[in-house]
Amino acid sequence: MDLTTFVIICLLLGLVYHGILQYQKQKARADVIQYWLDEHDKKQNEGSGDINTGKQARTTGKRAKMRIQILFSSQRGTSKTYATKLFQQLKKIAKSVTLRNMNKFDPERITQQGHTDLLIIFAPTYDNGLPSDDGRAFYEWLDDLSLDFRVHKNMLHHLNYAIMGLGDSAFGPERFCQVAKKMERCLKKLSATSLVPTELGDNGAGNDVNKQFNAFRERLINAISASPDTHQSKSRDDHPTDISKAVEILSDSDDEGEPMLDIEDMAPTDETKHSADSSSTDVAQISTEDVPEMLTPLLRKSLEKQGYKLFGSHSGVKLCRWTKAMLRGRGGCYKHTAYGITSYRCMEMTPSLACASKCVFCWRHHSNPVARSWKWKVDEPEFLIQNAVENHVKMINSMRGVPGVQKERFEEAFVPKHCALSLVGEPIIYPHIGKFLNLLHEKNISSFLVTNAQFPEQMENVDKVTQLYISVDASNPEALKKIDRPIFEDYWERFLECIDIMKRKKMRTVFRLTLVKSWNMNEMREYAELIKRGEPMFIEIKGVTYCGNSKSSDLTMKNVPFHEEVKDFAFKLCQVEGMEDYEPACIHEHSCFVLIAHKNFRINGEWHTWIDYERFHELVHSGEDFDAFDYVAKTPEWCLIESEEQGFDPAEERVYRKGKKKGKKEPVQQEYSAGGC
Repeated sequence: MDLTTFVIICLLLGLVYHGILQYQKQKARADVIQYWLDEHDKKQNEGSGDINTGKQARTTGKRAKMRIQILFSSQRGTSKTYATKLFQQLKKIAKSVTLRNMNKFDPERITQQGHTDLLIIFAPTYDNGLPSDDGRAFYEWLDDLSLDFRVHKNMLHHLNYAIMGLGDSAFGPERFCQVAKKMERCLKKLSATSLVPTELGDNGAGNDVNKQFNAFRERLINAISASPDTHQSKSRDDHPTDISKAVEILSDSDDEGEPMLDIEDMAPTDETKHSADSSSTDVAQISTEDVPEMLTPLLRKSLEKQGYKLFGSHSGVKLCRWTKAMLRGRGGCYKHTAYGITSYRCMEMTPSLACASKCVFCWRHHSNPVARSWKWKVDEPEFLIQNAVENHVKMINSMRGVPGVQKERFEEAFVPKHCALSLVGEPIIYPHIGKFLNLLHEKNISSFLVTNAQFPEQMENVDKVTQLYISVDASNPEALKKIDRPIFEDYWERFLECIDIMKRKKMRTVFRLTLVKSWNMNEMREYAELIKRGEPMFIEIKGVTYCGNSKSSDLTMKNVPFHEEVKDFAFKLCQVEGMEDYEPACIHEHSCFVLIAHKNFRINGEWHTWIDYERFHELVHSGEDFDAFDYVAKTPEWCLIESEEQGFDPAEERVYRKGKKKGKKEPVQQEYSAGGC
């Protein structure tokens, strides 16, 4: 036997041996999972008095294992009545049936495979074509989810649904049962499967809605009873192959052994009173004023894992890396260079974790919810500021003992001087944003408010803010939709309206342009048109920050421009027709940042882009009317674009990356950052 033949035989034997080992490993894993599934079925059978074993239940009683969730909203009690009647009947034939008012249900749970097999919805539509108050949050969540570009179109492929709408055809075909129709469109868009045709109950004169409900209920029960294999297979096939996930399924199902019912507390009609009396042991009364919290347990867990300190029901703070750097005397952020903030005394927070856009470059990886309006509980601004400062101080205190932290700066940092409202979410959507800003100023904390320009009404109501930003990530509707991925259909009109509102503001106004190479760096003339329209006092040009791989974005380091490219873009933009009043003023090389300023801020031949913060607070406390030029300060030489320091404060210690020699010029590219503003 020659050497080649011997080697080939050894390789074949090795492959066979490897295959045997893999088979044995998979078989062992399957046996363990089977054991846990049998235990899970035994537990369910014991809870219902079923004497069959788990294995028998899987072969003879699949219908009983279907997990059914009934949701309703109601103002007049009709939906509650029908939902309760259906619940009473279904719990006789299905082992896991729950009934909840929509405002007591966490909608994120239906996105989890293994939680719900069948979702039954009773959805009334009122005169204005909208849902009842207690159903609005769920309705808008489902609508937002279906419009969310980040969400896969098969998000709800595991879910079956059945809907009964309630309305009055007298209000016309467009408004009749509009809520139910919209919910069905959203569910279909997310690949959920209709178990029975949607029933549109007509409460109008001469119509028998009870008859319609009875027909809907009969079709639904027949469908559940007739095809258990079909409706179970979608979730059964998706059982995880890892035993840890199998154990999670068992633990998650512990609270679903007995049916649960939450319904609103309202004066019942004769029919609803009879229904409630007949099932009083299953009914827990709740208030129609209850609204959901923005921070669900899943969202809270995700954001806390990313380092956010969360408080209340919709807010959070996070320590910026520049705060840490300046505590150690290693330089400040670009706002220190361009506007004179003290980076180690800056608090980065948001009063709203929700946003109306899903920008491809968002360094928050889109863990936060998206929404087109506020639909959650509202925490008072006094509570938010108190907790924001307390949590910020705790994070500052965690820097105690860190090598290089300067004692004097560490002590000063316990009293924040600036607040950057540019963390995850859209702060301007917070219902009390005006009062929130006023309270910051009362505490002598300056405010930097950033918005994606999708809420013109809220922007109109903003009175005093130290500096107001609009993120201008694209210059035309097509590019804006591609980059910001807004969920409003009229996103461009809203964007332009916000620009028009900004133009009328007397405060310092800023356009922030985040440059994404190959996406939005070739539209200078169109950018110039927007600038001409809004007449911002400053224009920030900043290279996109690469945040690592993300399922929500396909950006790579190739999309991150070098500092010289950002600088070149700024100079070329100022040369476009219509930009004669603007000129590059400041630079922060480390952040790939250039500040373009209106020439009005070149006073007596010297740039005044910095802010006199003490003067700003004096003016606010005086109650007098003032504008942006009343609190300007001279910009130091080291901040200017032609300076040798390139925006790095000479009072700080410059620390070079390993392998980079001092004085050696290399192309600078915005690095990964776990924070920013």
